[in-house]
Amino acid sequence: MKKFNVTGNCIPSENYMVDISGKITQIKKFIDSGYYFTINRARQYGKTTTLYELRKRLKNEYTMAHISFQGIDYENFESTKNFCESFTRQVSEALKLTPVDNGYAEIWDDPNIVNFDLLSEHITDMCEGRKVVLIIDEVDRTSNSHVFLQFLSMLREKYIAYRNGDDSTFHSVILAGIHDIKYIKLKLLNERVYNPAETESKIYNLPWNIAVNFNVDMSFDPEEISTMLKDYESEHNTGMDITAISQEIYNYTNGYPFLVSRICQCIDEDLGKNWTVGGVWEAVKIILEEKNTLFDDVFKNLENDKELFEYIYELLILGDYKPYVIYNPIVSIGDRYGFFKKIGNENNRVAIFNKIFELLMTNYYISKDLFNKRQISNILLSDVVKEGKFDMELCFRKFAEHYAEF
Repeated sequence: MKKFNVTGNCIPSENYMVDISGKITQIKKFIDSGYYFTINRARQYGKTTTLYELRKRLKNEYTMAHISFQGIDYENFESTKNFCESFTRQVSEALKLTPVDNGYAEIWDDPNIVNFDLLSEHITDMCEGRKVVLIIDEVDRTSNSHVFLQFLSMLREKYIAYRNGDDSTFHSVILAGIHDIKYIKLKLLNERVYNPAETESKIYNLPWNIAVNFNVDMSFDPEEISTMLKDYESEHNTGMDITAISQEIYNYTNGYPFLVSRICQCIDEDLGKNWTVGGVWEAVKIILEEKNTLFDDVFKNLENDKELFEYIYELLILGDYKPYVIYNPIVSIGDRYGFFKKIGNENNRVAIFNKIFELLMTNYYISKDLFNKRQISNILLSDVVKEGKFDMELCFRKFAEHYAEF
């Protein structure tokens, strides 16, 4: 019997899954076109599962080398020699899990590759006559590695030469993580973790301006959510209204993959299979009171960024209007963490991405004020008490806004 899964990648034979074949088809078009691109989404947004399904779909059409920097020792990024040895070994091990000939996989691992000139030549030899797709997951672990930027610079030069017919290299490269590679570059510039002998202009132009914009929506719409419920219903015959339940789950999650699956898991395992609209709300209440890695990450990101902390406080608690300007660095950071969405047609403004995050963050700010008893910038008390008088009009207005949402 299948189960809902909220840890690690989902496996179709073992887990109820949203049908993401449409998204895989969109991503395949990027690969077919030979694009280099990044898949950057917040934590637990289904990146690993998507890459697993992509690799499965394309394994007979491309040579798929899927590696991950998760769990790799930092010493592998401390020198060119360490990186090259680690990279070729990982690619070799990854290819052994694909349909390619084992002999081809074995010769990827060459201990004589100790610098980027030799690695470049090795990649040319190994990719000639093949369409090799390189996927690097958990690329965020390179956020203080000048060596990795050198690697990206090499790939960039090879890509340009390849497009001009002067070299062989990877047909397509996918970098997956939370942060876009440009943020890794900016962090290095800010922290000066590069060779002081090199100019800032050289560092600034190193990676990844060859990458195209990745515009595939990784969240789930109600119709996609319904595919998972239909799979479940085919085994359990609960008689649920799949359309209504899918829409209600979407209303609370805005299609955030982890939250979609967690609501379903909660209804199935903790609420006696109460597949009703009311059951969705009961699941939301349970989820809001639990500790999980996603919420831990939300709180960590708020605590570690004072400007973001204040911005969301003003948005949620004070009800301030915040224009959605993508070049605003705070908006960009909030988008990166999956906190924000854009609403409105002409006068676009910032809103919290979904109701669960909105409730979670509101409770968080109130608890910070009540239990820590410290100023947040303008604490909740000062917002509702003006010149010693309770601002009842403000309270009624905020109540009406929240009531309208539910």
